[in-house]
Amino acid sequence: MAIFGNIESVKSQINNPKFEKAFLYIQKLQDKNSLEYKSICNIGLDECNKIVLDENSFVLEQAYITKDKKDCLFESHKKYIDIQYMFEGDEIMEVENVNNLLIETPYKEDLDYAKYTQSSSSSSLLIKENELAIFYPQDAHMPCIKIDENKKVIKAVFKIAV
Repeated sequence: MAIFGNIESVKSQINNPKFEKAFLYIQKLQDKNSLEYKSICNIGLDECNKIVLDENSFVLEQAYITKDKKDCLFESHKKYIDIQYMFEGDEIMEVENVNNLLIETPYKEDLDYAKYTQSSSSSSLLIKENELAIFYPQDAHMPCIKIDENKKVIKAVFKIAV
């Protein structure tokens, strides 16, 4: 089941050492004097920087323009848990159990990725600046959805090995 909120509330719900490096990195992203903060501030639109944290986790720092819901799809992963941290901006992320969706693109192991069609019964999460959502393998998620208008967001997506 997806978990979301600010870093303090999410950390209080998770007692697993495999998340520690990601949570520490998020704390560094909140420190305006850190190298991590300065790095993500300089990311260009439609760029994605991969930073390896250890043998079981990495982060993708990215910037993009949010989209209309009709232009988004659900995705899920089997090898990694997603932690999606909103550094700047806000967006809607929908979540639904993978068993309740129709597969559009079957799972591709090399990309750790499957795509699903839209759903009328999914739950919507409004993820604001400095908030995050954690999606487990059973949580199909559809990020990147605009709230009122298409606008730029900067996000750090952590991949934690299952």
